[in-house]
Amino acid sequence: MAEHRSRPESARERWEREAASALDGARDDRRIPLLVGPPADRTSPALTAQGFPGEYPYTRGIYPTMYRGRLWTFRQYSGFGSAAETNRRFRYLVENGQTGLSVAFDLPTQIGYDSDHARARGEVGRCGVAIASLGDMRTLFDRLPLDRATVSMTINATATILTALLVAVAEEGGVPRAELGGTVQNDILKEYAARGTYIYPPGPSMRLTVDLIEFATREMPRWNYISVSGYHMREAGATAAQEVAFTFADALAYVRAVQERGLALDAFLPRLSFFFSSDRNFLEEVAKFRAARRLWARIVREELGAREARSAQLRFHTQTAGSSLTAQQPELNVVRTTLEALAAVLGGTQSLHTNALDEALGLPTEPAARLALRTQQILAEESGVPSTVDPLAGAYEVEWLTDRIETEAREYLDRVAELGGAPAAVAKGYVQGEIAREAYRVALRRGTGEEKVVGVNAYTEGNPGFSLFPDAARRRGPTVTRVTGEQEAKQVARVARWRRRRDPARTRDALDALKTTTEQGGNVMPAVLTAVTRGATLGEVADVWRGLFGEHEPSRTF
Repeated sequence: MAEHRSRPESARERWEREAASALDGARDDRRIPLLVGPPADRTSPALTAQGFPGEYPYTRGIYPTMYRGRLWTFRQYSGFGSAAETNRRFRYLVENGQTGLSVAFDLPTQIGYDSDHARARGEVGRCGVAIASLGDMRTLFDRLPLDRATVSMTINATATILTALLVAVAEEGGVPRAELGGTVQNDILKEYAARGTYIYPPGPSMRLTVDLIEFATREMPRWNYISVSGYHMREAGATAAQEVAFTFADALAYVRAVQERGLALDAFLPRLSFFFSSDRNFLEEVAKFRAARRLWARIVREELGAREARSAQLRFHTQTAGSSLTAQQPELNVVRTTLEALAAVLGGTQSLHTNALDEALGLPTEPAARLALRTQQILAEESGVPSTVDPLAGAYEVEWLTDRIETEAREYLDRVAELGGAPAAVAKGYVQGEIAREAYRVALRRGTGEEKVVGVNAYTEGNPGFSLFPDAARRRGPTVTRVTGEQEAKQVARVARWRRRRDPARTRDALDALKTTTEQGGNVMPAVLTAVTRGATLGEVADVWRGLFGEHEPSRTF
């Protein structure tokens, strides 16, 4: 009698068994396949090349079950006027189902000026919340659950100061820095290439960035100490491939700078995160995220030599494209944003912000912010899309686009490497020039009507009225949020009141100690934390470094 031998378990069966065991059943629907692909008893070269979700090279997602096990974080970006006003908006969004706090800061805060500085006049609270002191930060996070909700802060040149302020507030509220979860952008290189909110020359700025990474790696294990941003380069005009390539070029510059501090790759790479745009070309955007995951995994393993699986997993936040929003027929922005958000979800994002329909006109109103959040919730709860991991895998167009974007991004990365890396490429104007050429090409196409923007250069019937608004509103346009001069004056008064109430000697001593630490080359984070807890304002800390580093003078040619 022949001995019975069971058939060996296939790779597909092994993955399905392990993925099923990872599900807690809370969101599981056995009627819907977790993974789209050929039957377990058939071999698929395409599936073999892609790998499985949660496995190298992570083309299909960094987690085996993706949203079937846990949804992405709903992280609506908000900030305007005073800390108290922004706190009210945050609590409103949390009550309506937001799962992460994402802070936008005003321009003075971004470039190291207190609200009462002459250069801050007219900009206080306009494009984000004004934060000048520990008192402002306390108000911003009052009654918000820092022990449960993660915090994301879009801040770069003053990232060390804002992170110190957040740590101080959290620890006052009983949340140790080691338990604080969230992300700080802290990506200064892209400011020189695309956004412009830098203060100091690139060398000292990189030093501050790495100080924060080093400090958080050692003392804040749940904190993502950098979110390398392609979003702003995309907003400036970059293509999908350029966005991926220039973002990774910056990331590699940070990695090498951190390695020079003596930190091991696998000690800090798992907390390095990314921030991408999701634009209107739906299939290209889905493919972009898949290509980015695969390319980053290969770079980390094959070029950097990291060993831990988490080091090679590309974790990223996505925001729908602000540059796609139109002031004309703004109700159409709901359609644009929904498509962009769906592309991000199909592409496997870890957190998502959906823009409000009125953001081309002003700061989002509460109804518009709620509608933007509801857009995510409909995708999560009603679309059925989160039930299957990487559902577009195997589609010829998607796979071709994934390969094309990876190839093009690789070519750009090689060119940046030839120029000496991201800092050198930016200094020589290469990155800015490539982005500017693409932006000019698109502007020409839209100017001639070759590329259509609905409501702007095509299908303009109904302009300047807004069809979703009542007749009276159609005549005057939709209501938008504005920050008034009175609100600015109140914030200026709050800063003056803060300075009067602190101990000036203790503040001065702390600022002197920060200066000494900086001059001696020590990590500045502990000294910044001491300074802000002793009453130093954001502008005063930034001025210590202005005195030591000077300010960056941008090149006028590229």
